[in-house]
Amino acid sequence: MQKVFAAMAFGALLMTTIPVPASAGSGGGIAAVRERVESSMVIRGEVSIETDGSVSAVQLANEGKLPVGVVSMVRDSGLKWRFEPVLRDGVAVRALAPMSLRVIARKLEGDRYEISLRGINFARLDADDPENIARISLKPPRYPEQAFRAGVSGSVYLLVKVGRDGKVEDAFAEQVNLTFLSRENDQRRARELLAKSAVAGARQWTFRVPTQGPGAAQPFWNVRVPVSYSLDNGGAEGQDQGRWVSYVPGPRERAPWREDSEQPGFSPDALADGSVNLVDNNGPQLLTPLQGS
Repeated sequence: MQKVFAAMAFGALLMTTIPVPASAGSGGGIAAVRERVESSMVIRGEVSIETDGSVSAVQLANEGKLPVGVVSMVRDSGLKWRFEPVLRDGVAVRALAPMSLRVIARKLEGDRYEISLRGINFARLDADDPENIARISLKPPRYPEQAFRAGVSGSVYLLVKVGRDGKVEDAFAEQVNLTFLSRENDQRRARELLAKSAVAGARQWTFRVPTQGPGAAQPFWNVRVPVSYSLDNGGAEGQDQGRWVSYVPGPRERAPWREDSEQPGFSPDALADGSVNLVDNNGPQLLTPLQGS
């Protein structure tokens, strides 16, 4: 399901939230990069799942502060989802699952925008659950001085490989979204700069690993942690619950050690900024497309 809206407010947002740094260099064209710009809004809430995997209700957090059209679109799509039944002791039970997803707005001709859903996560983040993973020390990576001086900002979506001792064995930047506009070559260098910084910082992190449940015996755990580099805390992409934020999405890449496929509709940039997400514990499994047919 995709909807098209006419919204002058989006146009103003794109012009004010993505500054062009004075250090923009050669290569590519800013016009071509501008065409890839999208705006997104993070929506959080809960879905009620019946014993047959159907959805009976969709509850949205701070619904009164969200655009009416967005609320309608998310709820209409959610009520059409179907999950693999949630089992407890081998018996299907009703379940209430947390939900985090992104609503994407892309500019069309004139003042029209196409609104769609992309990226969703149903994991319950419970640091006290012995079957889950939790942070012990997650010192924020250092903001690269070169990036800071050039006005580079964005979000790095990390996949981290955590060993049985709780230390990071490897880290990989799956995606880097930039919240500034420049030429293509500058965008590529900026993504590399932020990714390198985030990966280096992640190698110093430590975690409390699962001690109970079916995943406790694994040789390692895959964990996703978004990292935001923002010159203005109000513009951090991972903190955009209920408001539009504009950015240039980077390409999605796959960690060399990661082989399992993701559930339908998943995207790492649907995760909350600074959250710790155990990859193999993504909550109820969505069987149908995120937006239906």
